[in-house]
Amino acid sequence: MKWFSISGISKEAKRIRWPKTKDLVSDSSEVIIFTLAFMAFFTLCEFIIAALLKLAGIGV
Repeated sequence: MKWFSISGISKEAKRIRWPKTKDLVSDSSEVIIFTLAFMAFFTLCEFIIAALLKLAGIGV
């Protein structure tokens, strides 16, 4: 069996363990929650640094 052939690819595709819907939703939710949390953290940090720089007279 050649690996890079239609039969090899289809045989390999049958061996893949596709995630269950519950696992997929759970993992996707975790990624979205962590992304939103990091977005909020970095946005808050940016506002704090901008305010400190404004108090110091640096920037506009």
